[in-house]
Amino acid sequence: MRAAKIFVENLDGLGVLETTSQMRVDLYGSLALTGAGHGTPNAVLMGLEGETPEGVDTKSILPRVESMYTNKILNLNGRHAITFIPDKHLIFHFRESLPQHPNGMRFSAYDNNGDLIATNEFFSIGGGFVVNEETQLADNVYYKDNRVDHADKVDTSRTDVPPSIVPTGTEPSAAGASQPGSGAASNDVSQSALLAAKTKSQTITAALPFTDAESLLRVCERENMSIAQVVFRNELQWRSAEEVIARTLNLWNVMNASIQNGISSEDEYLPGQLRVRRRAPGLHRRLMAGLAEYAGFGSTPNGTQGVRFSADLAKPKHGSVQPAHAAPPTRPSRRSLPALDWISLYALAVNEENAAGGRVVTAPTNGAAGTIPAVLKYYLEFICPSRNQMEQDIVEFLLTAAAIGMLYKRGASISAAEMGCQGEVGVACSMAAAAFTAVMGGTVEQVENAAEIGMEHNLGLTCDPPMGLVVIPCIERNALAAVKAVTASQLALNGDGSHRVTLDQVIATMRQTGMDMMSKYKETSEGGLAVNVPVC
Repeated sequence: MRAAKIFVENLDGLGVLETTSQMRVDLYGSLALTGAGHGTPNAVLMGLEGETPEGVDTKSILPRVESMYTNKILNLNGRHAITFIPDKHLIFHFRESLPQHPNGMRFSAYDNNGDLIATNEFFSIGGGFVVNEETQLADNVYYKDNRVDHADKVDTSRTDVPPSIVPTGTEPSAAGASQPGSGAASNDVSQSALLAAKTKSQTITAALPFTDAESLLRVCERENMSIAQVVFRNELQWRSAEEVIARTLNLWNVMNASIQNGISSEDEYLPGQLRVRRRAPGLHRRLMAGLAEYAGFGSTPNGTQGVRFSADLAKPKHGSVQPAHAAPPTRPSRRSLPALDWISLYALAVNEENAAGGRVVTAPTNGAAGTIPAVLKYYLEFICPSRNQMEQDIVEFLLTAAAIGMLYKRGASISAAEMGCQGEVGVACSMAAAAFTAVMGGTVEQVENAAEIGMEHNLGLTCDPPMGLVVIPCIERNALAAVKAVTASQLALNGDGSHRVTLDQVIATMRQTGMDMMSKYKETSEGGLAVNVPVC
């Protein structure tokens, strides 16, 4: 969606949107092989109509897409109607990949004569990030003196987006509409203004830069800061403190809303031919009804009791051993471990919402969107000492998780098309483990240790969803990763921070493992569960 939105905005800014009569979208590699299951075509169509992931009404997507297939009309950027036949103009290249990245797509715009007007290639590198060059106008309609330039509308004082995370062609200096230049002289002036704006934006750097876990720990030690404080200080280079806090809290609001939406859904099944039942609503009802009584815990996160153990449990009772062929003794059925059930509930809710096309936070990706919210929600409901501290802990949790995510993006990848699921759910587990350790009062060394443990035991995780649907194994896998993150944190907190395997070493291992992994296990649905789970 983001890539398509960027392209149509580029068409608009270059002055060729109104002359566009046809559009063609080519999806390559992993995007083609799992695109239908991942909802990629729908997202592309929404982006071409000018929608954004943050602003689109998710409930309107399916009716609008159905209308496009029926009426063959697409409203480019929300205002310019063209004929668009999805089955003809949205093309899947199942056996072809663009050389730069397995998640590649190409957008092409044509005029009424069928001549190419503009084209660009985009690459989805995970986490909602897209990489692209500047959209190119075709030679037959490109005239330098009349080239539409964005520089006249550039605010050279705006530096609220870090250039390191803004792909080429989408930095603040490329935003906004403009009018065609009046000649070569004015074009030269606008080019100079554009260059000056870009230069100013790119000269802003992080106040406390780090490139790997080792350098991050050194910064924390030198500055006597937590990992979250380092990230916060760096963000102040581009945004005010109030904006950083507001944006971070808004991320949590979206995460929490996805949990609530998943819990309250009245749909019995998730979309798709797999016919997988939603489990979050039923699990939530059982927990709230008091069926989570176990070991003295209450049925809700409110008020726990002490756990009582009997010394008699350690003493074997004479004659209690059954004969080899006797019926096994009956015992009360205990189906609930309260902490595990609540964590699992939260993760299931988010990923069921994702599978149903609802809004989630890419944390770090949509397929791994449930792990971090689940662990944070668990902390806030079960552990956070007071409501007055919640906002502070939310910010610390998410900024710590962000720092760990940065390390994986820089040292490896968070794209399942490159790394398999270790690059998505594995990274989410690592991020959540680190963040949970931070809000539990761990040292920076313990935080790094928890992140390492979280990934070490996800190495080699494959991405092999049947039919490309983010259902199996994605939904359950997020629940398990959330529980594993808490376990990793506890292991780290019960140590002194020293450990044999470092986070940098495990990130390097993840990258090497991903490079060695066969492509059929990297988000192509051509191996593993994808070929062994019958679809009926």
